[in-house]
Amino acid sequence: MFNFSSPLSAQQTLEVRDSKELVYKGFKRALRDGVPKKLAGILVDEEFGAAVLSDAKRRGFLTALCVEESGSEEFEFEYGADFAHRIDVVDPTFAKVVVRYNPEGDPALDKRERARLKELSSYCRQSGRRPIVELLVPATEVQMRHANGDAAVYAREMRPGLLQRAIRVPQSAGVEPDVWAIEGLTLRGDCERIVEAARHDGRDSVGCMVLADAASDAQMHAWLGTAAGVEGFIGFAVGRTVFWDAVAGHRARTLSRAATVAQIAMRLREWIDTFERARSAS
Repeated sequence: MFNFSSPLSAQQTLEVRDSKELVYKGFKRALRDGVPKKLAGILVDEEFGAAVLSDAKRRGFLTALCVEESGSEEFEFEYGADFAHRIDVVDPTFAKVVVRYNPEGDPALDKRERARLKELSSYCRQSGRRPIVELLVPATEVQMRHANGDAAVYAREMRPGLLQRAIRVPQSAGVEPDVWAIEGLTLRGDCERIVEAARHDGRDSVGCMVLADAASDAQMHAWLGTAAGVEGFIGFAVGRTVFWDAVAGHRARTLSRAATVAQIAMRLREWIDTFERARSAS
């Protein structure tokens, strides 16, 4: 959205922080408008969202801190070996990492990422923290050839099985998140198999969330409607789908701050209502 290049200037940093504050105001507006406090939480990085995290913790909201290095194709901790100290300082409800992991990808890369995930998992177990692993399974070149270059075919026919393996292999290496956030699935049976993998071998309290960032509205409705009725899917993680248009409108000066906040709140309520209706109907 901002099209900034690192390192950011002081003014650019303020702009990004302000966008996070607008999203947070929309979140609080949604709660004032009736979204139950227990159904919503804030996920943000420390660099631009420290003030948001601090205020959210003070108000008793669920918080999730991003601890991966932003924009890196390989999962790395944002603060390197100091990642545990930073989590202790912020004291979030959850520590979240995003990892791009394909069990048929580069073995050396996979091994490095599993080691870092195990490091996070071990720290969280010892410190009483709750980890979230946001799991992306990008296609390899070979897999895309098998899918005839069609990303939709890959997502529908190949990714569900790869996701199960991408959960089970790290588990066998000692990676034990409280929540797996995974890209949306089309079929209920695939959702059920993902929960089965996540809860394998006595992991009955592990939950799954639909990761639906930047999806179209139609795709979001389909994914949430499918997953909500499956026991073990506890919610969803959305970002740009909720706030992108509103924040972009504010930057373009076509939306006032008040209108921006109201639009973000409305979009968040929309997706919560979609998920809750689907869960109630199952």
